[in-house]
Amino acid sequence: MDVFDLELYVKMHKSLLEMMILKKIIIGIYFLTFLNGCAQNIAILGPAYTLASTGNIYQAGLSYGSDQAVTRLTGKSTAANVKELIKPKSDDNDFEQMVKKRIRETRKKLNLTN
Repeated sequence: MDVFDLELYVKMHKSLLEMMILKKIIIGIYFLTFLNGCAQNIAILGPAYTLASTGNIYQAGLSYGSDQAVTRLTGKSTAANVKELIKPKSDDNDFEQMVKKRIRETRKKLNLTN
């Protein structure tokens, strides 16, 4: 492999890298402009984190879709439904009260809000 081949190889990879970066920027601008009004900003935060951390668009889409389905069926967000389930009720049996108490204690230890 002579010097000319090496220079050509480096130029090709450099241009390919630049094209990939440009492609990501264009796709990001597309999503920011055209899909901005499709959903609430907070509702998309969880799936966006899932997509960024795992890179799995199907998992992120499923997460967002299931959240929207729960919200449409119940009229409340997923967090509001979970909060309602954790509240102790007078007709709970001992096992349910114990499980809910453990959940509250674990959330306190992990410093999570209700």
